[in-house]
Amino acid sequence: MKTETRIFLADDHPLLREGLRKVIEREAGMVIVGEADDGEQALALIIQSQPDVAVLDVEMPKMSGFEVAHAVRERHLPVEIVFLTMHRDEDIFNKALDAGAKCYVLKDSAVIEIVGCIKSAVKGEHYISPAVSSYLVNRGARAGALAKQIPTLGDLTETEQRILRLISEYKTSKEIAGELGVSHRTIENHRTNISNKLELRGSHALLKFALEHKSELP
Repeated sequence: MKTETRIFLADDHPLLREGLRKVIEREAGMVIVGEADDGEQALALIIQSQPDVAVLDVEMPKMSGFEVAHAVRERHLPVEIVFLTMHRDEDIFNKALDAGAKCYVLKDSAVIEIVGCIKSAVKGEHYISPAVSSYLVNRGARAGALAKQIPTLGDLTETEQRILRLISEYKTSKEIAGELGVSHRTIENHRTNISNKLELRGSHALLKFALEHKSELP
């Protein structure tokens, strides 16, 4: 059973790194395995040392923290990302989470929050500095609103879903009409309505959608 958490620190401010290192090293079970003051060096040493958690400054010389995080993800390294920043900027916050960060900590409270943040990252949980926690709420609200805007099978009537099921079985409009006991024109109208509801364009878009969602159809 793993009892030690290996941590890498990258920040171009040596005094901040020193403060964080002292706090982290006082915590039982946590060990610093490397440090860097620029992004290129950080990436090279992360690849070499394989830490559990990489604490990255958002803004560093040569490579930003975001660029380092993306490079880590591209290499599929099992490293949790913690971002440090002095910025209380919502756009930067969203970029950090999009880059795969588990934690986002403001520098002015980092010495107090870093240990709890690392513990959350190791558990696969998120940790956000309380001063910017409202950004996470905003992000969730936007994601929810966007999801509501995306057309889904739930927007179709039972009849439309049944027709889509028959389309997924490669049946023609004439065959579907015969099976349902309606006219060919009625099925063509249904196909048009389904495509409009799902915002599908192109002659094969409806069939493609039906095949991709066949397991969800009644």
